[in-house]
Amino acid sequence: MPDPVPRLAPRIAHFDLDTFFVAVERVLDPSLRGKPVLVGHPGRRGVVAAASYESRVFGCRSAQPMTQALRLCPQAVVVPPHFEDYRRVSGEFHAMLRDISPVVESVGIDEAYVDLTGIGNPEGGAHAAAEALRRRVREELDVAVSVCIAGSRTTAKVGSDRAKPDGLIEVPVGTDAAFLAPFAIRELPMVGPKAAEALLRMGVRTIGQLAALDERWLTQQFGRSGPVLSERARGLDPTPVNGNGRVARSISREVTFLDDVTDVEELQRVLARHAERVGTDLRESGKRARTVTLKLRWEDFTTLARSHTLERPVQSTAAIAEAGRALFEATVAAGGLRPVRLIGLGVTNLVEDALQLDFFDAPTASDSPAGVLRDEELDRTLDSIRGRFGAGSVQRGLR
Repeated sequence: MPDPVPRLAPRIAHFDLDTFFVAVERVLDPSLRGKPVLVGHPGRRGVVAAASYESRVFGCRSAQPMTQALRLCPQAVVVPPHFEDYRRVSGEFHAMLRDISPVVESVGIDEAYVDLTGIGNPEGGAHAAAEALRRRVREELDVAVSVCIAGSRTTAKVGSDRAKPDGLIEVPVGTDAAFLAPFAIRELPMVGPKAAEALLRMGVRTIGQLAALDERWLTQQFGRSGPVLSERARGLDPTPVNGNGRVARSISREVTFLDDVTDVEELQRVLARHAERVGTDLRESGKRARTVTLKLRWEDFTTLARSHTLERPVQSTAAIAEAGRALFEATVAAGGLRPVRLIGLGVTNLVEDALQLDFFDAPTASDSPAGVLRDEELDRTLDSIRGRFGAGSVQRGLR
C-alpha cells in the first residue's frame, strides 16, 4: 500500500493595508506625504475616520472626536473622506490577492485572510508570494501593506499588527504559541476589554500566561468561551479561510445628528426608518433575525446598547420596528432621555429564512406561498415597489 500523501502545514496570511484612508488621500494629493493627516470632517460633530502615523505620535486615533484630535495635534491637516476612491483601490487590492491564491476572505475594505498553503515551492513559497504581492501593491497602487504568515488566522492577525508599518513577518511552522506568548492578552483578537480586565485581576498579563492556564478552570470562569480562549492563546484556530465570501453576522443602520435631538417623536421616526432599511436588507439576504439591538450615543459620547432576543426569528419591518421601539421606551423609562447624538437599530443572530408558524398565525391568501405571514407578504410587495421606483417611493405606516 503506498504511503499517504503528507499533509501540508497550513500557511495562513493576514494582509492589512497601512493607514488605508490616509494612504489613498496621499495618492490623490502627494503634498500630504510626511505631514500629520486626519481623515474626517472638521467641526464639533466631526469624527476621525483615520489618523496618519505622524498624528498618532500626538495621541490622535480613529473614532476620536475631531475637536479632541486637533487639540492634541493642532498642526494636523484635515481632509474629507473620498469613499469612492477607497472602494476603487480596495477592489484592485483584493483582485491582486486573488491572483496569488484562490482562497481569499475579505474581512474589511483594507484587510483580508489568504490561504497560502502549498503556494509555490514547499520551502519559502508563501513568503515569496506575499513579498511579491507587497511589491505589486506598492508599485501599482502606491500604498503599503503589512503581512503576517502563520499557522492560524489568530496568529496571522496578531502578527500583521506587529509587522506595521510596511512589513512582513513569517512565523515558522509549529511556533505559533511561542510567537504569541510574550504579547499582552489584549492583543488576542477575541479578548475584549471586560475579559482582559477579568484576566488582569487574576494576574494573567500575557498570552503565554493565558495559554498555561488549565482549560477546565477557564471554562469555570468564562463558560463556553474558556476552551476557545485556551486554544487561541496556544495559536490553535481551526477556522478555515472562507473563500466563498463573508457571511453577514448582523445588519444595522445608524445616524449621527448634526444637532443633539431630545424630541421623542423624532427619534421614533428615525427608528422606524431604520427598521424599514434593516428589514429590506434582511429579506434581500434571505435571512431572519433572532435579536434586535438599539444603539444610543448621548451628547457626551457615552454609548449604550440594549438588545432583545425574540421568541421566533423575524424579518418583517413591523416586528423589527416594534422591538426597537420597545427597547427605546424601556431605556427612556429607566434612565430618562438625554440629548441624543446618534441612534441606531440592528439585528443579529441571523438564521436561514425558514419559519414554523404558531397555531394562531394568520395565513396569507390561499394563492400565496405557504408559510408566509400577511405582514411579510406586505413587506415583499413594498420591496418590489421600491425596487422599481426607488427606495423612497413607498413606506409603511409605522407608528
